Amino acid sequence: MILHITGRDDHTPGESYRAPSLDTEGFIHCSDPGTVHLPANRLFAGRDDLVLLWIDPAALDVPLRWEPGHPTDPAGVWFPHVYGPIPPAAVVAVHPFQAGPDGFRPPEAVTPTGPEG
Repeated sequence: MILHITGRDDHTPGESYRAPSLDTEGFIHCSDPGTVHLPANRLFAGRDDLVLLWIDPAALDVPLRWEPGHPTDPAGVWFPHVYGPIPPAAVVAVHPFQAGPDGFRPPEAVTPTGPEG
């Protein structure tokens, strides 16, 4: 599974998902369960309206490429980038994503439970 962080109101179940970065950078930023906390802490600190889209890479009908992370990430970290809209069938679950006292952490559950989490 790959994960995408977005605002709770920015994803509509049953519809293709387009992050703003698809228009500005040409792809949708994603993570794996073990690294999702890195961009979350860098980009979403203070937000309490986030969800994780759990995405099945095999259900994508657009290219998926693993590319180097941000220069401040640990050396060798690569992230999945989705080069097109994410079809509804690829989003297998949506889970709330809340920061704790020490910031965001990798999700404890790594198995999605359904389209609404």
